[in-house]
Amino acid sequence: MRMIDLIVKKRDAQTLTTEELAFIVNGYTDGSIPDYQMAAWLMAGYLNGFSAKETANLTLLMAQSGNQMNLSKINGIKVDKHSTGGVGDKTTLIVGPIAAACGVPIAKMSGRGLGHTGGTADKLESIPGYQIVMGMQDFLKQIQQIGIALVSQTDNLAPADKKIYALRDVIGTVESIPLIAASIMSKKIAAGADAILLDVKVGNGAFMQTLQQAQELANTMVQIGEKVGRKTMALLTNMDIPLGNAIGNQLEVIESIEILKGRGNKNLMEICLVLASYMLYLADKGSLEICKKLAQQAIEDGSAFEKLRQVVIAQGGDVSYIDDPKKFQQAPIIVPYTAKKEGYISKIDTKKCGIACCILGAGRERKEDIIDEKAGMVLQKNYGDYVKQGETIAVLHTSKQQTLNPAIDLLDDAFLFSECPPEKQILIYRS
Repeated sequence: MRMIDLIVKKRDAQTLTTEELAFIVNGYTDGSIPDYQMAAWLMAGYLNGFSAKETANLTLLMAQSGNQMNLSKINGIKVDKHSTGGVGDKTTLIVGPIAAACGVPIAKMSGRGLGHTGGTADKLESIPGYQIVMGMQDFLKQIQQIGIALVSQTDNLAPADKKIYALRDVIGTVESIPLIAASIMSKKIAAGADAILLDVKVGNGAFMQTLQQAQELANTMVQIGEKVGRKTMALLTNMDIPLGNAIGNQLEVIESIEILKGRGNKNLMEICLVLASYMLYLADKGSLEICKKLAQQAIEDGSAFEKLRQVVIAQGGDVSYIDDPKKFQQAPIIVPYTAKKEGYISKIDTKKCGIACCILGAGRERKEDIIDEKAGMVLQKNYGDYVKQGETIAVLHTSKQQTLNPAIDLLDDAFLFSECPPEKQILIYRS
């Protein structure tokens, strides 16, 4: 078998067999297939597409390229949750403890942020002392003891995906829905959960800009999950507005604590309750209505917040910061961003808000970049709110004075105003 022949086959829009796909995945992972040939094949697939069978087979082969977690020693239905990425998306910090407090084992591996979207691993590391790296035996032991572990992804979890994604990122093939689905689901399958909930973001701050794109991606991933015997469901959620008020790692941890105490942004609270209720539903805890009541109760009785405390203690974090978020050290430069005109906030360019926070230091453009865990912004006004000229819309946090002007320039283009109140935003489009 030769790689050149498989490039030609995909160039001519033919379907590859499982054996041919295995040759490609294994060869690229072990280095016997060079970048230039893999790039040619990926571009051919991007242009001509992949069949449902090809996509499923590619996903499984990528999942099998490294270690696959065995969670069978953990009692109960293990449920994993994945978000396709958004601005201010701190839902794992909230729904994980809620689900665990309701008796669902949570074995969660999360990635780091890149570009304008944040990463859960970075948020967790902003808690002093918190260890996101854990050995497999300790990982399983912690879940058995307290029902939840929140760690970073291991290097050998779907290593084929890691190599392929890095190449796709620089050759213009990121937008392929089959390749996106294979990338996400290969990691979810390798992570070993019995059931998977997918939170597919859609809107100007998400990778999927339209409902049609988001639905196609959701359908593809659900089909893959079901094909390999994992109970899989997907929600389509709004990313035309930031998720909550805080954007930035430490700031989002503080907001997550507020939500778990039953306070804070109502939109974030509602989306987290819905996500948690679907996780409970996948774990056979009852109807969706019952599961939402269980999730709500876990916040009201304090058990979800206590579960966050337990996971922070178990992973070496200083729980006093969770008990008293005022202990978090603030950025040395904190300035208000004010409205340039009067009116109702009728549109927010969420992606520009995310990029502005990256400029302030909260994100990274390259994987090796070092982030400022204190940087970001907290919205004082949100979509639909009426503001007067000069009134504070957001408070910016940074350690570098030189980042303020470029960030403010972006924000000047991120907020649109109108004389009349805008239509109410739909938070969850489809399930």
